[in-house]
Amino acid sequence: MARIDGVEPNDVDGYIKQVFDAQAKKWGAPLLNHLVYARRPTIFRGARAMWTGIEGSGLIDARLQALINRRVASINGCDF
Repeated sequence: MARIDGVEPNDVDGYIKQVFDAQAKKWGAPLLNHLVYARRPTIFRGARAMWTGIEGSGLIDARLQALINRRVASINGCDF
């Protein structure tokens, strides 16, 4: 559980809503860290830009990225 409450996914609009909808389609719900980032839209856009850059660089295979994300979540005690 996050120590900081995230936004309510239905109370956002625009770009953030599009990202939440895509995450819900792929993962079943918006990712908890993105709900927290969305409290400050500029931080949300910055975090999304980082992930878009990592994905677009082609330096890390998508399967490896998924494994890394799961390992980091496990280390942090997150129910990814």
